[in-house]
Amino acid sequence: MRIVHIITRLILGGAQENTLLSVEGQQDDWGDAVTLITGPALGPEGSLLDRATAGGRDVRVLPEMLREIHPGRDWNSYQSLRRWLHDLNPEIVHTHSSKAGVLGRAAAWSLGIPVVHTIHGSPFHAYQSRIAYQLYRGLERWAARRCDRLISVCDAMTDQYVAAGVAHREKFETVYSGMEVDPFLNPPRPRDVVRQELHFAPTDVVVAKIARLFELKGHADVIAAARTVGTADPNVKFLFIGDGLLHSELEREIASAGLADRFVFTGLVSPQRVPELLGASDMVVHASLREGLARVLPQGLIAGKPVISYDVDGAREVVITGETGFLLPPHDIPGMAQAILRLSGDSALRAKLGETGRARFTEQFRHQTMTRRLREVYERVLADRRLAVTRKGT
Repeated sequence: MRIVHIITRLILGGAQENTLLSVEGQQDDWGDAVTLITGPALGPEGSLLDRATAGGRDVRVLPEMLREIHPGRDWNSYQSLRRWLHDLNPEIVHTHSSKAGVLGRAAAWSLGIPVVHTIHGSPFHAYQSRIAYQLYRGLERWAARRCDRLISVCDAMTDQYVAAGVAHREKFETVYSGMEVDPFLNPPRPRDVVRQELHFAPTDVVVAKIARLFELKGHADVIAAARTVGTADPNVKFLFIGDGLLHSELEREIASAGLADRFVFTGLVSPQRVPELLGASDMVVHASLREGLARVLPQGLIAGKPVISYDVDGAREVVITGETGFLLPPHDIPGMAQAILRLSGDSALRAKLGETGRARFTEQFRHQTMTRRLREVYERVLADRRLAVTRKGT
């Protein structure tokens, strides 16, 4: 197939890794002719552009397609996308993220090109102002009428979009976000070596959190839970994996709580280091308040670690209390502390929950499974288009 993927920015992040793995899998495994269009990779999170361009892949950067809403730049981005799609003449366009999702769907639809859009996470949510919520919800409803199929990374995204009146349920399909699972099954470096580099003792029980140091990611809740955990179990340590705008603020908060010796910050790390960092940990905590289906949840489980997560978006589809970890109401800091302490004091329970998660989700989250499922969606979209043309002709 001739396929074009469009995403707002190719930073280090779940939606971006999903998109890049789709591009790589479709080109390398299926022999498709794939073009990736992206805005500039701006932000403190790091960039995937170098990886994207490796191997001579067709990657095109649209400088004016930035994350912030700007009518003039957005109109220019739309016109550029329309010109590029006209010249590329793909069989299908696949859009990702909010800005590229709206502009890309509009451009492809105006040219009569079949288009699908992946919902990695909802751009409208309860933590916005009412005006922002209605604006983003309205844009998603408008764009949903200009695509053939909506792909959700979890069933929860479909439920939210249907409840918000974005589109009817039959327009959605769930395709779980794929990843390279083998490094999580067999980390590239020994656990003991990585722990020594991070200055963890053999007796330490390490709680890992992977997320940008950013609003709504829940780092403050983890620090609050650590106050209770630190008093009850001196062996528990915390590993914050990632970087972001709140780094200095979080360090100050930890220091003021007298917990500086309990926390290690890795700073910005490449995706290739995540498997070894999870391998060096003993459990994963995820306290984000909005996420879609955070990749760290299946990553932690595939790495054989139990996961503690807030019950938001798609978390309940992989975090099953008593089977793969503990699912908590948002902001349940006492519950988080209790779950950490239960796991820190029971190595057999940690092993049992981690093994169950690995057995249940490894195959489901392989990137090869994702690219196969995406191709099935594309083929149905193209078949529906051909059928519509046939009916119109008769």
